[in-house]
Amino acid sequence: MCHWSRRICPYIRWSEAESCRLARWWVPECRVRAHGKRRKLESEDLVDIYTIIFLALAIFIFVNLRKVLGQRTGEERPPLERRTSTTQDNNVVTLPGKRMDQPPSVPDGGAESGDRWKNIAAPGSAVAAGLDAIVARDAAFDPGHFLSGARGAYEMIVLAFANGDRRALRDLLASDVYDSFDAAIQDRENAGHRMETHFVSIDKAELIGAELRERNVQLTVRFVSQMISLTRDKSGNVVDGSADKVADITDVWTFARDITSRDPNWKLVGTGSAP
Repeated sequence: MCHWSRRICPYIRWSEAESCRLARWWVPECRVRAHGKRRKLESEDLVDIYTIIFLALAIFIFVNLRKVLGQRTGEERPPLERRTSTTQDNNVVTLPGKRMDQPPSVPDGGAESGDRWKNIAAPGSAVAAGLDAIVARDAAFDPGHFLSGARGAYEMIVLAFANGDRRALRDLLASDVYDSFDAAIQDRENAGHRMETHFVSIDKAELIGAELRERNVQLTVRFVSQMISLTRDKSGNVVDGSADKVADITDVWTFARDITSRDPNWKLVGTGSAP
């Protein structure tokens, strides 16, 4: 008797032919089932390994993102507003004027007039009266923001003039002021001279004039700064100024804009200097 018949059922007597026939059917079937079971176990093990790997990777990414981005506490401050902004060509400086996204910083009518322009203009002065007139037409106007932007405009214009950057100057200056700057740059270029200017500091920017002419606002600012400025010829020799001396500079500039215009940009309309 075939030995496989004894494994199938040792209590039944099989003929040799029946035993062999049964063995031919049973043994392959057992082998197929056993092989399928092993493949299923191997597949399950493989799936479990991939699951563990992806889970560990997800935890690693989450932990690192939390370290980089931090965790919200509910007390975060909104991003600081830029004091100056530019148009698409990055040349126009926006000095804060009539901006719909900024609440007016001017106190309401119940505030004492002596404190209204504190640190900006003296009570009863011409500057204070001019600011009162401007705010009456444009309640969103904030002289503090204006002076902050004026500092940036001052430095940008001075450096653009030194570098001969006409494109920047054209959008920052009124047309007649631009013509004067352009003529000075042209004379410098014709002589083969090159100007170098480096700011050390802007020590003061104070409002000394405020006037409303119909719909045009004009604000005059006195800038006190320290800078190194010199001019070199074609050979690189210094023909004006000094590379080692810090000069004290006082400039008086007037900016203007139309308060009825949706354009918030101020332009330089007048320049002067003081001893």
